Amino acid sequence: MKATFGAGCFWCVEHEFQKIKGVTSTAVGYMGGSMKNPTYDDVCTDQTGHAEVVQVEFDPSVISYANLLGVFWNSHDPTSMNRQGPDVGTQYRSVIFCHDQGQEKEAIQSKEQLQNSGNIKKKIVTQILPAHEFYKAEEYHQQYYTKCGIV
Repeated sequence: MKATFGAGCFWCVEHEFQKIKGVTSTAVGYMGGSMKNPTYDDVCTDQTGHAEVVQVEFDPSVISYANLLGVFWNSHDPTSMNRQGPDVGTQYRSVIFCHDQGQEKEAIQSKEQLQNSGNIKKKIVTQILPAHEFYKAEEYHQQYYTKCGIV
């Protein structure tokens, strides 16, 4: 199964999901914009509407979508509009792209539970949207931390 998340710089997000048992593969790329086949340079203009995302392939018999949502919520600040740390722009927005109605329902429930938990004082700004076409990022972005010896 697939899950797609945007939570800031896709290098960081991919690294978080690669560590999870049951995640069978990850790929970083772009989703949610209007331009076909965007490049990193295109997306960095903040004019294409794409978010930097990680697409996660997972084995639901090992890890549930709900658990992946937990990783997503814990890997970034979902109250920060179009920004994560030093990265600023709509391409760094907090977004869950749902591949089916089941994922959409779980994502909405998960967001509501987190907002109502009292653990987050500000309003969660995470978008929950239907999955769009995924454009895989350039090869040098894939498993970036591993390639650079950061992990």
